[in-house]
Formats: sequence, C-alpha cells, structure tokens
Amino acid sequence: MDLHGKNIAIIATDKFEDAELMRPMEAVINVGGEVTVISDKTGEIIGESGDAVPVDKTVDEAKAEDYDGLLIPGGVKNPDVMRTNETAVGFVRSFFNQHKPVGAICHGLWLLVEADVVKGRTLTSWPSLRTDIENAGGTWVDEEVVTDGNLTTSRKPEDLDAFCVKIAEKFTEGRHARQAAM
Repeated sequence: MDLHGKNIAIIATDKFEDAELMRPMEAVINVGGEVTVISDKTGEIIGESGDAVPVDKTVDEAKAEDYDGLLIPGGVKNPDVMRTNETAVGFVRSFFNQHKPVGAICHGLWLLVEADVVKGRTLTSWPSLRTDIENAGGTWVDEEVVTDGNLTTSRKPEDLDAFCVKIAEKFTEGRHARQAAM
C-alpha cells in the first residue's frame, strides 16, 4: 500500500476516542499519506484520554474535493456534537456524492446516519448504534470490520488493527463505482 500524494481528511472535535483517531492517522502517515484534521473549531481538539491534536482547518473552510478519503473516529461526544453541525454533515455527505472512500469507527457512524448515507448498506459500529443504523435503512452486523463499497466501518478500539489495514487499502484504491450506485 502506498498513499504518497494522497491527503485524508479526519473530522473530529473534542472528546474523540484517542486511539480511534491517533492509530488510523498513524497508519495513513506510515504508508506515505498526509492527513488534515478538520473540526468545528480552531486550535486543537482534546481526546477523551487527553491527547491533543492540532486542527488544520475548520469545517467551514474544508471542501471534500480537496481530499482523497475521510476518516471519522468515535468517542461518544465527538460525533454527537459534529452531527448537529450542518456544515460537518454536508462535508461528510460530499465524500459519498464524490464516491470517495470513507472509514468510520464506533460512535463515528452517527455522522453517517445524520448524513443519510447508510440506507441499503451493511455496517458495523458500537452496538448501541444498531437501532439508529437500522432506522436509517442500514443493515447492522457485529463484525470486526465491514466494507460495503467504499465505506469501511468498525466497532471499537480493539478492532483497530484490522480497521487500519482495511482503510489504508481502501484509501489506496480510491473511488469506487459501487459507491456511485448508492
């Protein structure tokens, strides 16, 4: 896998699950990719365990067409706050409209539900999101990692090894015709 020349957006705000942001970010960087941290605020964001991550752009400044893929980490508060931000939701939806690869883990899938992009897809997440996903028209399964077209989802920090490998693979592949059909 080689992500040289590719820039992956990470959308998050305070109280992200530290490992679910840091480990995938490191995985992208380790195979040559660049990351841009996008948030609803400037400065830095602080994870649930205290990791501080500099913010590169706000959601008001970011455009999906400038990125090759999107990563959405979990944490309960992080996606709950971001799904109430219409600009953030639109940013997420744009990746699907442009058929770009998206990786989401744990509670991060709340942003996908809010963006109305789960209908007809098979996904996994933290178990408490099952009803939200099913009510939005998705099929929830309890698996380590699930890939449906250009969307890769995972359940929890313990699944990060498999998730990181799969998202790096999908980010390397880029756009998919299957996603265009959704």
